[in-house]
Amino acid sequence: MTLRRRTVEVLVAAGLLGGVLVPPATAAGQGHGQSVPLRVATYNIHAGAGMDNVFDLDRQAAELRSLDADVIGLQEVDVHWGDRSQWRDLAGELAERLGMAVSFAPIYRLDPAAPGAPMREFGVAVLSRYPIVSAENHDITRLSTQDPNPVPAPAPGFGEVVLRVRGLPVHVYATHLDYRGDPSVRIAQVADTRRIMAEDRAAGRKPVRQILLGDLNAAPAAPELAPLWQELTDVEPGGPTFPALDPVQRIDYVAVSKDTVRVRDAAVAETLASDHRPVVADLSLRR
Repeated sequence: MTLRRRTVEVLVAAGLLGGVLVPPATAAGQGHGQSVPLRVATYNIHAGAGMDNVFDLDRQAAELRSLDADVIGLQEVDVHWGDRSQWRDLAGELAERLGMAVSFAPIYRLDPAAPGAPMREFGVAVLSRYPIVSAENHDITRLSTQDPNPVPAPAPGFGEVVLRVRGLPVHVYATHLDYRGDPSVRIAQVADTRRIMAEDRAAGRKPVRQILLGDLNAAPAAPELAPLWQELTDVEPGGPTFPALDPVQRIDYVAVSKDTVRVRDAAVAETLASDHRPVVADLSLRR
């Protein structure tokens, strides 16, 4: 399935892309058992609020639909969390509106606000047009924002799904790294990420295809991110992602395993539906 041409037309018409994705070498030419196309995106949705801090899930659903991605990693996802997102299940609602499967990995899971109400959850999610074969919520090092006296400790919120994409297993990870200026927690989180992904490569049937989607809260050249680029390729979409209005830095990433996933094109979509801009990338999966 070739999504690129229709998506480019939609995004350009809407003025969403900072750079135009180049059409692929014929999709038919990829049908001879060599590779499988896949469009992915990552988006920090700011708990449903735009750059104007107004909660508007209709606006975000429209932006996500316009990306025409097969797989989307989401960060700052509220599920019955609080007033700011009207106590709604953002992961479930976006999946339903887009007609996609969903896996939600909470970072925080707190008692309900009232007896009988759902648990209050906040975390990351993966939306997929392809079947989710399995899902896991891994622990990585975190410095809790819910604890008045936090210390770095293992906590959930590193989501992993295994998808079946035209018969190929694909590991997709959704993550959100620490936002603080001190990089020490991010250093630990990167080490945890590499360990988990290495375990999957060792245990999986070769070739193992891996895609990391997330808000890493650091620039591409940040020393704490350098270890990631030993095994992964940054898609380098060619523009900053934060803040959405007049962005000055790129902290949102699509990164893929070097030997098993090829980057064809990538771009940053121009939208104010969140305080971040999404990154979208066209990939080819090695058979």
